[in-house]
Amino acid sequence: MGFLQFEGVGVSGMSACIPRRIIHNYEYTEFFSQAEVKEVVDKIGIVERRFVDDKTCSSDLCFAAAERLISDMNIDKSEIDMLIFISQTPDYRMPATSVILQERLGLSHKTIAFDISLGCSAFIYGLTVAYSYAQQPNIRKVLLLDGETRSKVYSPKDRKTAFLFGDGGVAAIIEKGEKYGKSFFSLNSDGSRESLIKINAGGYRIPSSSETVKEKVVDEYGNIRTDEQGYMKGGDVFNFVIREIPNDIKATLEFAGMNIQAMDYYIFHQANNFMNSYLVSKLKIDVDKVPSTISKFGNVSSVSVPLTIVSELKDKLIGNHTILLSAFGVGMTWATGIVSMSDCYVSDIVEI
Repeated sequence: MGFLQFEGVGVSGMSACIPRRIIHNYEYTEFFSQAEVKEVVDKIGIVERRFVDDKTCSSDLCFAAAERLISDMNIDKSEIDMLIFISQTPDYRMPATSVILQERLGLSHKTIAFDISLGCSAFIYGLTVAYSYAQQPNIRKVLLLDGETRSKVYSPKDRKTAFLFGDGGVAAIIEKGEKYGKSFFSLNSDGSRESLIKINAGGYRIPSSSETVKEKVVDEYGNIRTDEQGYMKGGDVFNFVIREIPNDIKATLEFAGMNIQAMDYYIFHQANNFMNSYLVSKLKIDVDKVPSTISKFGNVSSVSVPLTIVSELKDKLIGNHTILLSAFGVGMTWATGIVSMSDCYVSDIVEI
């Protein structure tokens, strides 16, 4: 299994940026009746989301989050030796957005920079990459940026996805430190389920064409989208969660030699209320230790786990804490992290 262990490295600071524009889901009725909207929103528990405008990209959200964190922590930019950018909504097909952010943030030309494209589990995957590099003797600080503008991905005329996704960006500084204890991770993938959450066209297997951008009725319920907009088979995803996620959490705890009740907080991917309520019940954990941002931000893909930390745990991470992270999504991929945190600084959320 994909188990990883680290010691003497951790997250020293985090920040987040969200768009100012608030989408009120109960009022999101341009394409559906009030009754249809209420039925969906009541079930998923997503009351509000944040959407960027047409000119704002994931990199803009991450840039604002990074600038705030660097300023708040009084970080010398010359000490940032690596920049990792996580997103499936980058600025361009090429070049990598990380390189653009290196220049925009005024980081050294000696900065290592690259992108990670994965999906909802990507922040936890990205932490393991950042931790691995941070352990190297010549790497002082790693800047991990994670941004998504999923509002640009899904059709507002497809009720299966129209009320789920929002936009956001986060920044985290990872570095060495004797104060950091052991952290444990489990990383997993199953490409046989690649069709559960997907955008069929617009890549190089099925390039963009006049046909791929044409809206079509896609099912017997009258949902409409193009081949270049995302879709999700919600029932199959839930069955996947039931089968894989609790087992992976238990396996990671066994690998770490820890009891699930020993965690200070449990941060789950913010998919919807129904899924997270199932996990809380299945794992028999204290719901008061499970912060949630589903109702106010929706599903922000890989950003949801770190955004929940910044939003809900500010001023609660002073001293030593052990936090369980769990996320799953497109791929399918899933990941669990048991992270040692010590005096992690958390900035106020930036709105742009």
